[in-house]
Parts: sequence; structure tokens; C-alpha cells
Amino acid sequence: MEGKVVAITGCTTGTGYALAKYVVEKGGTVVLLNRPSPRAEAAEAALLMLAPGRAKHVPCDLTSFESVRQAASTLRATYDSGLDVLCCNAGVMGLEDAPTIDGYDIQIQVNHLSHFLLVAEVWPLLEAAATARGEARVVHHSSGARKFVPKGRFDPAYLGRRDASDFPLSCSGNALGWALPFQGPRWNRYALTKLANVVFAYALHDKAAAAGSRVKVLVAHPGLAATHLQVTSAADGGMGHRFSKVLMRWISQSAQDGSLGILRGACDPSTSSMEFYGPRGAYGPAVLEAEEKMADGAARTALWTKSVEATGAVFPW
Repeated sequence: MEGKVVAITGCTTGTGYALAKYVVEKGGTVVLLNRPSPRAEAAEAALLMLAPGRAKHVPCDLTSFESVRQAASTLRATYDSGLDVLCCNAGVMGLEDAPTIDGYDIQIQVNHLSHFLLVAEVWPLLEAAATARGEARVVHHSSGARKFVPKGRFDPAYLGRRDASDFPLSCSGNALGWALPFQGPRWNRYALTKLANVVFAYALHDKAAAAGSRVKVLVAHPGLAATHLQVTSAADGGMGHRFSKVLMRWISQSAQDGSLGILRGACDPSTSSMEFYGPRGAYGPAVLEAEEKMADGAARTALWTKSVEATGAVFPW
């Protein structure tokens, strides 16, 4: 990673911070794409202590498309020699159904739509790095929750814009609950966003490969890792605090071990585009996963069409 520039969303703590720390320890520079907060300032300060001059916070609030565009503009102005890796790591889990300022469900926008827009906005920087140094990468962070998508298929109806009166959301005319202790529509939307991460990765790979690009597109999942994600979910009523503590204490692995999938995607020289890395179950080493069957051609086309419609993103193809 010597001399490479790696941008990571959602890296104040958890898997994103673990990846950022690894990159600077290996000689790279990290761009911390986080909402302005004391935690964001602390993460930047800690990394600068490890690697003076090789960590920079660029404000990026994924609940706002305008904030994403401003962050991308800063990246283009600052790193005109190219961006070697963009890791789309940030996410929220099981939050109450609520619209963002742009009118989309908060989980849909943070976990997928804003990342879709961000990738499009910085694509020229990825191409510049690939031309100068032989390759660049986009790494998406999914979850085992993708397997719980209702009816076992990707439903593009989740990605549409809604009026405030439409919340709480449903899809295809029903609440789409699943049989878990914390079932409810919010969890269906979370599962959908985690499947969307894989579908987007595969669709982006298809389009980049067809254009002859040397930008690799990879995807990973952390298994069950103890991160701040569970804290925010519990605080929003999405998961019982006691249940969350038991889950994290007795079943999960550390955030550092949970970061192994995105670490391989971002740093492993042996990886190829469209590969998917993660533990076989809740914990363990990040290994090559089978191709996700739900991310088929129809899902890729539907996601791409609805995401462009929502964000106005422009890719060079």
C-alpha cells in the first residue's frame, strides 16, 4: 500500500477504522469520509499520530446527496493524481423508517444510493490511478443479512423516492416482516440494502469490464462483528439493548477480524474483480465466497436503472 490513496466511508470506528489503520501502517494515505463529529476528529487525530500527514478527514454525510457531491469535489481537487481505492464501508442498520432530506428511506440512501452517487463522482480519479499505477479498486461492504431479503429476490421498489406520508414504508403492498426476534419492515429494508451492495458491485464490474477499465470491483462481508453499528441500532429501537449485548459478547468477532474482507478487497494483490470475501459463518477468516445468486442480471439492470433515476449519477459509459 506504499504511496497509495485509499478513501473509506464510515471509518470513525469499527471495520472502517481498522482498515484505515492498516493502510497507514503499510505506508498508504487514507481519506476519512465521515460526517463531522467529535468521533471523526478523534479518528483523524489518532491516525495522524501513527502516520503524520497521511490521514485527512473530508466531510461526507451520506444522508445528503449534496454533501456527497461536495465531498467528491474536494477529492477531485485534492487527489488529481488518482484514487487507488474507494471502500464503500459506511452503513446504518435497522433504523426506524424515516425520509432523508432527499426523500429516500434513510437506510436505502446511506447504505446504497449515496455510495452509488459517490462512486460515479470519483470514477475519473479511479481511472487516473488505474492508468498511472496499473489498477484501482472499488470495495463494497455487504452483510449476511442479504440472505434474508423477502421472497429471496431483489425488489427495486425499495429504491424509489417517497413522500413523508408514505412512512413507515412497505413494499409490494405488505410489511415484509421476517421470523426473527426483531422482525419488522425496517429489517427488510436493511436486508435489501445489503443485497444491493452486492448487486451494485456486480453491475459495476460488468460495465467497467465491458469498457475495458482496469478498475477492479470487489465486495465483502464482516460476518458478525462487534462494532458501533449495533449501538446505533439499539438506540433507535431496532434491536433490544440486552439482546445486542449478548450477541456481541458471545457470538461476534472483533471489528478488526470483521474488517478482513474489505482488507483483502482493498489490499490483497491476488484478488480479481467481482470477487466476494467474508467468513463462512458469523466469524472466521475472510475467504472467497460463491457468486451471490440473487444478484442476477435482472437485479443488476433494475438496480442500475433505479439508482441513476434516484441520484442523477453519471458514469462515463
